[in-house]
Amino acid sequence: MREIIFDTETTGLDNRVDRIVEIGGIELFNHFPTGNTIHIYINPGDQKVHPDALAVHGITDEFLKDKPSFADVAQQIIDFFGDAKWIAHNATFDMGFINAELARLDLPSILPDRVLDTLSMARRKHPMGPNSLDALCRRYGIDNTHRTKHGALLDSELLADVYIEMIGGRQAALGLGTVASNSAGQESLVEEIIIGTLVRPRPLAPRLSEAEQQAHDALIAKLGAKGVWGKYDLAN
Repeated sequence: MREIIFDTETTGLDNRVDRIVEIGGIELFNHFPTGNTIHIYINPGDQKVHPDALAVHGITDEFLKDKPSFADVAQQIIDFFGDAKWIAHNATFDMGFINAELARLDLPSILPDRVLDTLSMARRKHPMGPNSLDALCRRYGIDNTHRTKHGALLDSELLADVYIEMIGGRQAALGLGTVASNSAGQESLVEEIIIGTLVRPRPLAPRLSEAEQQAHDALIAKLGAKGVWGKYDLAN
């Protein structure tokens, strides 16, 4: 299963007029980072960076002057995401800008069923909040001390760590990844892992020695007929 954790920075809050100035993304496969990333600064054309947005991400109009337009990099972005799930924190905001940029180029929108919002996930999991990215980093013990300003790639890296913790942590991801790489015929095992229970297809062989089993049997015999062990069918 391929997913892209991504983030955008923009000139402002209104996707009808404001534009994307940065996009960053981290590729996950079976919930593990592959090392593949995307990070692009984008020239917003005539739209200037609003002072409030500048205070958040620090990306200036001067810095963006020689950067490519969204039209120049749209295909690169589409190719990187491919058929993966788009995952963002407050995805309604980011996808509003992504789809507005695509619409300006007469390209098809990204449909809602391809999008996962980690803010909605966090609100369900932690209804008392707070559920900002910084708050979730503190909750899950993720070091974000180097995050002095918002940045699309840095925020994607932090969100990837948060997302993995929210779905059960590294060990859960390892279990899912291991089973997903097995041969066909493992569907029931995958379902049991997803809901948190792993059932072995064959029981492990007993590790008791014959002497230990005999000592155990002797102890049970001493307990008499009223001993709790007498209620169990030890043969099974």
